[in-house]
Amino acid sequence: MRESSTMRKGRCIQCRSNEVYINESSWGQSGSYQSNTVPITMFSSALLKNYVCTNCGYVESYVENDAKRKKRKEKWDKVSSVSRQ
Repeated sequence: MRESSTMRKGRCIQCRSNEVYINESSWGQSGSYQSNTVPITMFSSALLKNYVCTNCGYVESYVENDAKRKKRKEKWDKVSSVSRQ
């Protein structure tokens, strides 16, 4: 089992490289047409923090705002561990 926060700690969960970078201070973090966000309500979105391994190209994104994560939980369907067919 993979450690879910490994990318946040600077280690790629795919290739184990430590060449992991974050978009924390880059321009245009919200992206064009809010492409670097997750919709929360009709008029609200949550910014994604993106982590990319420059060795293998693996990417992970996180909503780090607690309130917006909880709001999204109210609206989206929970993924079941049982396969859907």
